[in-house]
Amino acid sequence: MIRLAFICLLCVASLASAAEREPFDDRYCTTCHGADGRGNEGVQAPRLAGMEPWYLKRQLENYRDGIRGTHPDDIEGVAMQPMAAMLTDESIQDIIEWVGGWNYVPAEHTISGDIDAGRTLYQPCATCHGADAEGNEALGAPALAGQNDWYMVTQIRNFLAGYRGVHPQDVYGAQMRVMTTGLNGENDINNVVAYINSLSD
Repeated sequence: MIRLAFICLLCVASLASAAEREPFDDRYCTTCHGADGRGNEGVQAPRLAGMEPWYLKRQLENYRDGIRGTHPDDIEGVAMQPMAAMLTDESIQDIIEWVGGWNYVPAEHTISGDIDAGRTLYQPCATCHGADAEGNEALGAPALAGQNDWYMVTQIRNFLAGYRGVHPQDVYGAQMRVMTTGLNGENDINNVVAYINSLSD
């Protein structure tokens, strides 16, 4: 936690000094998310390469506007929120276009679980995220297949704990928080994520 806070302070300092350099300084994205946008488990920064532009836009705006990343127990979210707080609409669009240029490669699997059990658990998820976890823009549900599995585990835990999806303006987050209540314990979480992993093989 101390390490994460230190990185956050460094990034805030970098952001402040870069405030006049328009449209944005990509270093405060790649510091945590990686030069190739494939994510960094050490600071729980998810992969951005391959992320849908509409979803990336919504999350950056949510962080910037304090809709996400303000719960004190959301360690990673609290670190991300000040990164986004200084973004303008224009710089968010620039980031989306920049990220769109990265090559997409499905994330490596780090989570193991019972895929058959996960298949059953995933059925309610498929309503929004799709049978192949490909996502559905009309429902505001991002693709899950190919995302870092450790990140999905952390976010499911955050929804269950009430660290995410509780802001009154986070409509999609509130829906997701309700859906996660069907998962009972770490085994269920690992199983459903293991099944999602299998969809990107």
